[in-house]
Amino acid sequence: MSETVAAPPKAARTAFSVLGTISFCHLLNDMLQSLLPAIYPILKGGYDLSFAQIGLLTLTYQVTASLLQPLVGLYTDGRPTPFALPVGMGASLLGLVTLAFAPNYPALLAGGVLLGLGSSIFHPEASRMARAASGGAHGLAQSVFQVGGNFGSSLGPLLAAFVVLPRGQTSLAWFAFAALAGMVALTGLGHWYRRNGHARPRARGSAARHPDLTAGQVGRAMTVLGLLILSKYLYLASITSYYIFYLIHRFGLSTQSAQLCLFVFLAAVATGTVIGGPIGDRIGRKTVIWVSILGVLPFTLALPYVGLPGTIALSALIGLLLASAFPAIVVFAQELMPGRVGMVSGLFFGLAFGTGGIGAAALGLLADRMGIDFVYEVCSFLPLLGLLTAFLPDLRGSGWRKAGA
Repeated sequence: MSETVAAPPKAARTAFSVLGTISFCHLLNDMLQSLLPAIYPILKGGYDLSFAQIGLLTLTYQVTASLLQPLVGLYTDGRPTPFALPVGMGASLLGLVTLAFAPNYPALLAGGVLLGLGSSIFHPEASRMARAASGGAHGLAQSVFQVGGNFGSSLGPLLAAFVVLPRGQTSLAWFAFAALAGMVALTGLGHWYRRNGHARPRARGSAARHPDLTAGQVGRAMTVLGLLILSKYLYLASITSYYIFYLIHRFGLSTQSAQLCLFVFLAAVATGTVIGGPIGDRIGRKTVIWVSILGVLPFTLALPYVGLPGTIALSALIGLLLASAFPAIVVFAQELMPGRVGMVSGLFFGLAFGTGGIGAAALGLLADRMGIDFVYEVCSFLPLLGLLTAFLPDLRGSGWRKAGA
């Protein structure tokens, strides 16, 4: 049976306690992950790294996650494995401890691999749990799930500024206790998932694609969504990996002050994630995608040419708008392929990580050659890819309104 329905039955209610727990675990997972880019200034000075080596470290971490996530999702579509989630959190714990006591650059790369492995296991099955607990409000559930991750990511710079920077790199090991808390909560979620009948293989009759679209139409739409993810996360990579260095270089801020500016941006990203899913449920996801991607273009074009207050304000607005696209894109893709929820979730979370990793490496090389200012001038044109939204189909008969046609 297709998961694309006009409206949830009255008996299907959103399990907010489950969604809240999933979101909290996502917060812990992504908080641990965000500590890596947040301590780049420490690593750059302590290990005498170039921008290119920082980009390679990001690439190692994010490509590990991006390549494995769709494979994990494809496997769990046929055989849901909810108790793998504590194992994934355990891999993140080991990665963090490795980074805390790394004696050299190869050890830093190994820590990045372990962090990436943890994310690759966590996101596909946790996203499936969020959909199972949604009661039919898929956009809302995806937003609640993702906002935990975004808020966790925004904590990384604060924790780095007030915990790691004053106490040194080894203080990363203290966050192992947060990972342990996540393992306990994820074990409880696994029991809920199994008790409520969700941890079973996908039914053979489940539709692999939207019933009103051909395979070719689904393929083209998935390609467009992938390109939109590329636009969004390549731009975000320029902020998450190099914004601190940009602020220090251009405005002479201290590392701690630059960390706080990065927190403002990441907090705006978390807020945008909350908005995107429910609005997509109400007015149509295609409209949200139009506004989120193409709508930021004037602000990205202006960012490289304004002063410090304008830079902080514009970056927050850009983060708010860009983030609202991701819940809409993920649920749009899930509706295109309702029988492949795990694979689609893993594919798009993995694509987000992979784009960010490749983008960070490429932008690091560009920054080394042309300067950090040039990076933001080039990236300001990326939202033009939002014009591709015109090629997305209007999904009817699944709670969607005509949008953006």
